[in-house]
Amino acid sequence: MSRCRALDLTDEMGFLSGKILADLGVDVIKVEKPGGDAGRRIGPFWKDIPHPEKSLYWFAYNGNKRGITLNIETGDGRQILGELVKKADFVLESFPPGYMSRKKLGWRSLRKINERTILVSITPFGQKGPYKNFAASDMIAMAMSGMLYLTGDADRPPLNISLPQSYLLAGADGAVGAMLAYYHRERTGKGQHVDVSLQQSSGWFLANAVPTWELAGTNLKRAGALRMMSASETAQRQVWPCRDGHVFFFMLGGETGAKQFRKVVQWMDDEGMGDPFLRGVEWERLEWGTVTQEMLDRISKPIADFLATKTRHEVEDAATKRTMSMYCLSSMEDLVKDRHLKARNYWVDVDHPELGAALPYPRQMARMSAFPPPEIFRAPLIGEHNREVFGEIGLSDRDLIALKGAGVI
Repeated sequence: MSRCRALDLTDEMGFLSGKILADLGVDVIKVEKPGGDAGRRIGPFWKDIPHPEKSLYWFAYNGNKRGITLNIETGDGRQILGELVKKADFVLESFPPGYMSRKKLGWRSLRKINERTILVSITPFGQKGPYKNFAASDMIAMAMSGMLYLTGDADRPPLNISLPQSYLLAGADGAVGAMLAYYHRERTGKGQHVDVSLQQSSGWFLANAVPTWELAGTNLKRAGALRMMSASETAQRQVWPCRDGHVFFFMLGGETGAKQFRKVVQWMDDEGMGDPFLRGVEWERLEWGTVTQEMLDRISKPIADFLATKTRHEVEDAATKRTMSMYCLSSMEDLVKDRHLKARNYWVDVDHPELGAALPYPRQMARMSAFPPPEIFRAPLIGEHNREVFGEIGLSDRDLIALKGAGVI
C-alpha cells in the first residue's frame, strides 16, 4: 500500500491538522509562499534570536513535514498545485471562504482533478452562515464560542488561554474529519469536503456549560482556581498552593467524597496538623448540591494551610500511598524530566543540523502494536524539498530556476 500524501496550505489555524496526519505516517508537504510562511515569524525563537528558521512555534507544529514554496496567486503556481493534487489524498487549507474557488482550486475544481482527494477547510466560522466572511483571531473565536466567558477570576474580566487554543482545537478536529472522510473514501472511492469552524470546535470544548443550563437552569461563571457548583452556586477550590508550586484536589460530597476526606483528615492528624472541626464532619451526609459557601470555606481553610507546608512531590507520594485523589500540577520542565514518560520513551531528541543542536520532541500521540512509529524529523527549511517534490511532477532544475526568477516558487 502506498503512503498517503497531504498538501498543507494552512496558516496557524491549521498547522496542527497537518502535524497530526504527519505523526500518523502521512507524507505531509507544507506549501509556503516564496520567502516562507508568516508562521515562521511567531516566537519564541531558538536562543531568543528572531529568525524565520529559528521559530520554536514553527518547529512544534510543522515537524515531520516536508516543505516547498509555491505562489498560488500566479497561474503557473496554480497549475503546479493542480499537478500535485493529482497524487494527493488530502488538501488542507485555511483561506477565507471563497478564496480557493476564486483561484479555481475550490472543492468543485479539485474533484475534477482528483475525485479521491479530501479537502479540509479550517476557517473562523465555516464555509456557510451569516458569519462566514468575518475575520477572527484566536481571541475572537474563543470569545464567540463562550470559552472566554468562563476563563479567569469571577471578580475580573475574562482571560484568554495563553496558547492559541481555538487553532489547536480546530486543527485536531480537522485531522479527525480528514480521517473520517478517508474511511468513507476507502469504502466509496469518493473524497469529500470537510468544513471546520474555530467557533464550533471551541464550543464543543465547553463540555459542561450547556448541560449545566439545561439541567440546573444556571449559567457557569468564571471561578479561577475554584469550581462553581451549579446547584448551590457555591465555589470550591480545585488548585491548591503548596511549597514549590500547586496541586490539584477536587472535593466531592456523599459516599465517594467521604472516603477521600477521611483519608485527608487522617493524613493531617498523622502529620500533627489535625483539625478538630474536620474530624467532626459527617462527610457521608455532606451534599455538594446544598452545601453553603461558609461550610466550604471552613473545610478548605485547614486543608489549604496543611498543603501549603508540603512540596508537590510530598503530596504526590502521600496520595499514592494513601490512595487519595491529589495530583501535582506539572511545569514543562517537569514533563521533560518525568520518569514515567522517560520509561515510555515519550521524548526523542531530533537533530537540527542548522542549529548545531538536538531538541526534545514528543515521540507520538499513541502507541499502536501493529503500527510502528514513523521517523521523526525537524520542520522544513524554506523551500527545502522543492527539488525532490517538484521533480516528481517532471520539473527540471532549469525549470525551477526559471520559476524562482518569476516569483512562482
